[in-house]
Amino acid sequence: MHTARLQYDRIIITGASSGFGEAFAGTLAPHTAELVLIARNEAALRQLAAALEKHHSGLHASVLPCDLADEASLNMLISRLDSLPPGRTLLINNAGAGDYGDFSDGRWEKIRFLLRLNVESLTRLCHALVPSMKRNGGDIINLSSLGALLPIPDFAVYAATKAYVSSLSEALRLELREHGIRVLVVCPGPVSTGFGKAARRPGFTGNMMPGRNAFDTSVETVVKDSLRALARGRARVFPGMKIRLAAILLAAAPLGLIRLFMGRRPRKVLPASNDSPSSAS
Repeated sequence: MHTARLQYDRIIITGASSGFGEAFAGTLAPHTAELVLIARNEAALRQLAAALEKHHSGLHASVLPCDLADEASLNMLISRLDSLPPGRTLLINNAGAGDYGDFSDGRWEKIRFLLRLNVESLTRLCHALVPSMKRNGGDIINLSSLGALLPIPDFAVYAATKAYVSSLSEALRLELREHGIRVLVVCPGPVSTGFGKAARRPGFTGNMMPGRNAFDTSVETVVKDSLRALARGRARVFPGMKIRLAAILLAAAPLGLIRLFMGRRPRKVLPASNDSPSSAS
Protein backbone atom coordinates (compact mmCIF):
# COMPACT_ATOMS: atom_id res chain seq x y z
CA MET A 1 0.00 0.00 0.00
CA HIS A 2 1.33 3.44 -0.91
CA THR A 3 0.82 4.98 2.53
CA ALA A 4 2.31 8.36 1.56
CA ARG A 5 -0.70 8.93 -0.69
CA LEU A 6 -3.14 8.03 2.07
CA GLN A 7 -2.42 10.72 4.63
CA TYR A 8 -5.36 12.89 5.69
CA ASP A 9 -6.15 15.54 8.27
CA ARG A 10 -9.56 13.93 8.75
CA ILE A 11 -11.26 10.67 7.75
CA ILE A 12 -15.06 10.49 7.83
CA ILE A 13 -16.64 7.02 7.85
CA THR A 14 -20.36 6.22 7.75
CA GLY A 15 -21.60 2.88 9.03
CA ALA A 16 -18.52 2.87 11.25
CA SER A 17 -19.92 0.82 14.13
CA SER A 18 -19.28 -2.59 12.50
CA GLY A 19 -18.27 -4.45 9.34
CA PHE A 20 -16.34 -2.57 6.67
CA GLY A 21 -16.69 0.74 8.48
CA GLU A 22 -15.07 -0.54 11.65
CA ALA A 23 -12.32 -2.23 9.63
CA PHE A 24 -11.60 0.93 7.61
CA ALA A 25 -11.38 2.89 10.87
CA GLY A 26 -8.89 0.49 12.41
CA THR A 27 -6.73 0.30 9.30
CA LEU A 28 -6.68 4.04 8.59
CA ALA A 29 -6.21 5.27 12.16
CA PRO A 30 -2.42 5.67 11.67
CA HIS A 31 -3.02 7.81 8.56
CA THR A 32 -4.92 10.70 10.12
CA ALA A 33 -5.11 12.99 13.13
CA GLU A 34 -8.90 12.72 13.32
CA LEU A 35 -11.46 10.04 12.67
CA VAL A 36 -15.13 11.01 12.42
CA LEU A 37 -17.23 7.92 13.12
CA ILE A 38 -20.88 7.97 12.00
CA ALA A 39 -23.60 5.37 12.59
CA ARG A 40 -26.88 4.89 14.45
CA ASN A 41 -25.35 2.76 17.21
CA GLU A 42 -23.82 5.37 19.52
CA ALA A 43 -22.65 2.87 22.14
CA ALA A 44 -20.70 0.84 19.56
CA LEU A 45 -19.19 4.01 18.11
CA ARG A 46 -17.99 5.21 21.51
CA GLN A 47 -16.46 1.83 22.28
CA LEU A 48 -14.63 1.84 18.95
CA ALA A 49 -13.46 5.43 19.38
CA ALA A 50 -12.06 4.70 22.82
CA ALA A 51 -10.21 1.61 21.60
CA LEU A 52 -8.70 3.44 18.64
CA GLU A 53 -7.55 6.44 20.71
CA LYS A 54 -5.98 4.06 23.23
CA HIS A 55 -3.95 2.25 20.56
CA HIS A 56 -3.00 5.26 18.42
CA SER A 57 -1.29 8.08 20.26
CA GLY A 58 -2.38 11.53 19.11
CA LEU A 59 -5.52 10.29 17.36
CA HIS A 60 -8.82 12.02 18.04
CA ALA A 61 -11.88 9.92 17.24
CA SER A 62 -15.12 11.90 17.08
CA VAL A 63 -18.48 10.15 17.47
CA LEU A 64 -21.43 11.55 15.50
CA PRO A 65 -24.49 9.33 15.97
CA CYS A 66 -26.87 9.76 13.05
CA ASP A 67 -29.76 8.02 11.33
CA LEU A 68 -28.69 8.78 7.78
CA ALA A 69 -32.12 7.81 6.44
CA ASP A 70 -33.79 10.53 8.50
CA GLU A 71 -33.68 13.93 6.80
CA ALA A 72 -33.57 15.99 9.99
CA SER A 73 -30.79 13.86 11.43
CA LEU A 74 -28.85 14.03 8.14
CA ASN A 75 -29.24 17.81 7.98
CA MET A 76 -27.88 18.11 11.51
CA LEU A 77 -24.93 15.89 10.64
CA ILE A 78 -24.05 17.97 7.59
CA SER A 79 -24.19 21.15 9.68
CA ARG A 80 -21.74 19.63 12.15
CA LEU A 81 -19.41 18.52 9.35
CA ASP A 82 -19.54 22.00 7.83
CA SER A 83 -18.33 23.44 11.13
CA LEU A 84 -15.17 21.31 11.25
CA PRO A 85 -11.82 23.03 10.59
CA PRO A 86 -10.58 22.85 6.99
CA GLY A 87 -8.25 20.03 6.07
CA ARG A 88 -7.50 17.24 3.63
CA THR A 89 -10.40 14.80 4.04
CA LEU A 90 -11.21 11.22 3.09
CA LEU A 91 -14.94 10.45 2.96
CA ILE A 92 -15.89 6.77 3.12
CA ASN A 93 -19.58 6.25 2.36
CA ASN A 94 -19.97 2.77 3.78
CA ALA A 95 -23.41 2.80 5.44
CA GLY A 96 -25.99 0.75 3.55
CA ALA A 97 -28.87 -1.66 3.89
CA GLY A 98 -30.64 -4.38 1.95
CA ASP A 99 -34.11 -5.87 1.76
CA TYR A 100 -34.29 -9.42 0.46
CA GLY A 101 -37.73 -10.47 -0.77
CA ASP A 102 -40.34 -10.11 -3.48
CA PHE A 103 -40.65 -6.46 -4.56
CA SER A 104 -44.46 -6.37 -4.50
CA ASP A 105 -44.57 -7.81 -0.98
CA GLY A 106 -42.09 -5.30 0.40
CA ARG A 107 -43.19 -2.61 2.83
CA TRP A 108 -42.91 0.83 1.25
CA GLU A 109 -41.42 2.22 4.47
CA LYS A 110 -38.48 -0.16 4.17
CA ILE A 111 -38.01 0.48 0.45
CA ARG A 112 -37.97 4.22 1.14
CA PHE A 113 -35.48 3.61 3.95
CA LEU A 114 -33.15 1.84 1.50
CA LEU A 115 -33.41 4.65 -1.04
CA ARG A 116 -32.71 7.31 1.56
CA LEU A 117 -29.79 5.45 3.11
CA ASN A 118 -28.12 3.89 0.06
CA VAL A 119 -28.73 6.72 -2.40
CA GLU A 120 -29.81 10.02 -0.86
CA SER A 121 -27.49 10.19 2.16
CA LEU A 122 -24.45 9.13 0.13
CA THR A 123 -25.23 11.73 -2.54
CA ARG A 124 -25.81 14.49 0.00
CA LEU A 125 -22.59 13.79 1.87
CA CYS A 126 -20.60 13.89 -1.36
CA HIS A 127 -22.36 17.09 -2.38
CA ALA A 128 -21.75 18.69 1.02
CA LEU A 129 -18.04 17.81 1.27
CA VAL A 130 -16.75 18.14 -2.30
CA PRO A 131 -16.54 21.99 -2.21
CA SER A 132 -14.20 21.79 0.80
CA MET A 133 -12.20 19.01 -0.88
CA LYS A 134 -11.68 21.26 -3.90
CA ARG A 135 -10.12 23.87 -1.63
CA ASN A 136 -8.25 21.65 0.81
CA GLY A 137 -7.77 18.30 -0.90
CA GLY A 138 -9.42 14.97 -0.30
CA ASP A 139 -10.69 11.68 -1.69
CA ILE A 140 -13.91 9.65 -1.69
CA ILE A 141 -14.57 5.92 -1.31
CA ASN A 142 -18.14 4.80 -2.06
CA LEU A 143 -19.20 1.26 -1.18
CA SER A 144 -21.18 -0.35 -3.96
CA SER A 145 -21.53 -4.08 -4.73
CA LEU A 146 -20.90 -6.74 -7.34
CA GLY A 147 -24.70 -6.80 -7.42
CA ALA A 148 -24.62 -3.41 -9.16
CA LEU A 149 -23.81 -5.33 -12.36
CA LEU A 150 -26.91 -7.50 -12.15
CA PRO A 151 -30.71 -7.37 -12.12
CA ILE A 152 -31.35 -9.49 -9.02
CA PRO A 153 -34.84 -10.91 -8.39
CA ASP A 154 -35.82 -10.54 -4.72
CA PHE A 155 -32.99 -8.01 -4.27
CA ALA A 156 -34.19 -5.58 -6.92
CA VAL A 157 -34.09 -2.29 -5.01
CA TYR A 158 -30.77 -3.00 -3.33
CA ALA A 159 -29.05 -3.89 -6.62
CA ALA A 160 -30.56 -0.81 -8.28
CA THR A 161 -29.28 1.49 -5.52
CA LYS A 162 -25.80 0.05 -5.90
CA ALA A 163 -25.92 0.56 -9.68
CA TYR A 164 -26.63 4.22 -8.89
CA VAL A 165 -23.68 4.39 -6.49
CA SER A 166 -21.32 2.93 -9.10
CA SER A 167 -22.52 5.25 -11.85
CA LEU A 168 -22.39 8.36 -9.65
CA SER A 169 -18.89 7.50 -8.45
CA GLU A 170 -17.56 7.02 -11.98
CA ALA A 171 -19.01 10.39 -13.07
CA LEU A 172 -17.69 12.23 -10.00
CA ARG A 173 -14.25 10.80 -10.61
CA LEU A 174 -14.22 12.36 -14.07
CA GLU A 175 -15.53 15.70 -12.78
CA LEU A 176 -13.10 15.92 -9.88
CA ARG A 177 -9.84 14.57 -11.25
CA GLU A 178 -8.70 18.05 -12.35
CA HIS A 179 -8.87 19.01 -8.66
CA GLY A 180 -6.72 16.03 -7.63
CA ILE A 181 -9.66 14.35 -5.87
CA ARG A 182 -9.70 10.58 -6.29
CA VAL A 183 -13.09 8.82 -6.27
CA LEU A 184 -13.11 5.05 -5.86
CA VAL A 185 -16.14 2.77 -6.01
CA VAL A 186 -15.72 -0.53 -4.16
CA CYS A 187 -17.78 -3.49 -5.38
CA PRO A 188 -17.48 -6.43 -2.96
CA GLY A 189 -19.12 -9.78 -3.45
CA PRO A 190 -20.39 -11.89 -0.53
CA VAL A 191 -18.75 -10.94 2.78
CA SER A 192 -19.73 -12.10 6.27
CA THR A 193 -20.41 -8.74 7.94
CA GLY A 194 -23.94 -9.24 9.30
CA PHE A 195 -25.37 -7.36 6.31
CA GLY A 196 -27.06 -10.46 4.90
CA LYS A 197 -28.77 -11.29 8.17
CA ALA A 198 -30.09 -7.74 8.48
CA ALA A 199 -31.41 -7.84 4.90
CA ARG A 200 -33.47 -11.00 5.36
CA ARG A 201 -37.21 -10.92 5.91
CA PRO A 202 -39.09 -13.41 8.06
CA GLY A 203 -39.76 -16.47 5.89
CA PHE A 204 -36.27 -16.59 4.43
CA THR A 205 -35.31 -20.24 3.89
CA GLY A 206 -31.77 -20.29 2.46
CA ASN A 207 -28.83 -18.44 1.02
CA MET A 208 -29.64 -15.20 -0.81
CA MET A 209 -26.96 -16.18 -3.31
CA PRO A 210 -26.71 -19.92 -4.11
CA GLY A 211 -23.09 -21.07 -3.88
CA ARG A 212 -22.09 -17.82 -2.18
CA ASN A 213 -19.68 -19.61 0.15
CA ALA A 214 -17.40 -20.25 -2.82
CA PHE A 215 -17.13 -16.48 -3.37
CA ASP A 216 -16.82 -15.31 0.24
CA THR A 217 -14.21 -12.60 0.73
CA SER A 218 -12.86 -11.46 4.09
CA VAL A 219 -13.48 -7.97 5.44
CA GLU A 220 -9.73 -7.52 5.68
CA THR A 221 -9.29 -8.30 1.98
CA VAL A 222 -11.97 -5.80 1.00
CA VAL A 223 -10.35 -3.02 3.03
CA LYS A 224 -6.80 -3.85 1.89
CA ASP A 225 -7.73 -4.05 -1.80
CA SER A 226 -9.79 -0.86 -1.55
CA LEU A 227 -7.00 1.21 -0.04
CA ARG A 228 -4.46 -0.16 -2.50
CA ALA A 229 -6.77 0.78 -5.37
CA LEU A 230 -7.30 4.28 -3.94
CA ALA A 231 -3.56 4.84 -3.61
CA ARG A 232 -3.12 3.80 -7.24
CA GLY A 233 -5.86 6.11 -8.44
CA ARG A 234 -8.14 3.33 -9.64
CA ALA A 235 -11.76 4.08 -10.52
CA ARG A 236 -13.30 0.79 -9.38
CA VAL A 237 -12.22 -2.29 -7.48
CA PHE A 238 -13.72 -5.74 -7.06
CA PRO A 239 -11.95 -7.01 -3.93
CA GLY A 240 -10.67 -10.58 -3.97
CA MET A 241 -9.48 -12.67 -6.90
CA LYS A 242 -12.72 -14.65 -7.26
CA ILE A 243 -14.85 -11.50 -7.32
CA ARG A 244 -12.55 -9.86 -9.88
CA LEU A 245 -12.93 -12.93 -12.10
CA ALA A 246 -16.71 -12.90 -11.64
CA ALA A 247 -16.82 -9.21 -12.61
CA ILE A 248 -14.80 -9.89 -15.77
CA LEU A 249 -17.13 -12.72 -16.77
CA LEU A 250 -20.22 -10.60 -16.10
CA ALA A 251 -18.84 -7.71 -18.14
CA ALA A 252 -18.22 -10.07 -21.07
CA ALA A 253 -21.55 -11.90 -20.86
CA PRO A 254 -24.40 -10.88 -23.20
CA LEU A 255 -27.33 -9.27 -21.41
CA GLY A 256 -29.65 -12.00 -22.67
CA LEU A 257 -27.51 -14.66 -21.01
CA ILE A 258 -27.48 -12.71 -17.74
CA ARG A 259 -31.28 -12.41 -17.87
CA LEU A 260 -31.57 -16.16 -18.47
CA PHE A 261 -29.25 -16.95 -15.58
CA MET A 262 -30.89 -14.57 -13.14
CA GLY A 263 -34.36 -15.72 -14.20
CA ARG A 264 -33.49 -19.27 -13.20
CA ARG A 265 -31.94 -18.25 -9.90
CA PRO A 266 -33.60 -20.15 -7.03
CA ARG A 267 -36.00 -18.02 -5.02
CA LYS A 268 -36.38 -18.90 -1.34
CA VAL A 269 -38.58 -16.31 0.28
CA LEU A 270 -42.10 -16.15 1.58
CA PRO A 271 -44.39 -13.08 1.64
CA ALA A 272 -43.11 -10.29 3.86
CA SER A 273 -44.40 -9.50 7.30
CA ASN A 274 -44.18 -6.20 9.19
CA ASP A 275 -40.48 -6.33 9.86
CA SER A 276 -38.68 -3.11 10.72
CA PRO A 277 -35.96 -1.56 8.55
CA SER A 278 -32.45 -2.63 9.38
CA SER A 279 -29.07 -1.58 8.10
CA ALA A 280 -25.40 -2.36 8.16
CA SER A 281 -24.68 0.87 9.98
